[in-house]
Amino acid sequence: MSEPVNRFQEQFGASTERTTGKVRDHMHPWIQEFIRSAPFVVMATANREGHCDASPRGGRPGFVKVIDERTLVMPDVAGNRLFHSYSNIDENPEVGLVFFVPGVQETARVNGRVRIIADAELERLDVELAVFDPDERAKNLQGLWIDVREAYGHCPRALKHARFWNMETIQNNDEQPPVPKRPPGV
Repeated sequence: MSEPVNRFQEQFGASTERTTGKVRDHMHPWIQEFIRSAPFVVMATANREGHCDASPRGGRPGFVKVIDERTLVMPDVAGNRLFHSYSNIDENPEVGLVFFVPGVQETARVNGRVRIIADAELERLDVELAVFDPDERAKNLQGLWIDVREAYGHCPRALKHARFWNMETIQNNDEQPPVPKRPPGV
């Protein structure tokens, strides 16, 4: 077991060396491959006061480009134009990412420092619009350059507890949605 580093680890027990050893300051090749296969990521940001935002981002697998073991580039596809994440990044350049691959129980987590880059920089890096079923508004507006500070694979426990990828549940939800259709303005 590792030595406790916070009060919760003191109360409930520290993580194992195996667990703490997987947290690295760069992306292991498995993490890089996971990101190249991921069509979905949740990006967490916070402003200088600590007010948070978690924003889903999606595209074709590989829409987040792995530049090297310490760098990612994520395009910003035109969306709702609220720009909560970007406003937060202007005040606090820290970001947390959780990548998902449909049907895969594990996730990949990346934390780092981010800066906003222009669409011209995306073009220079050969980052193209990579979305399924683009509509008339779909285009890359700008992007995020992410300097990786932490990266690790996250165990499948949460997704298993939720039966997140259970095909019967997915089919049932598709046939009979468990929530009503989202009303306008929500």
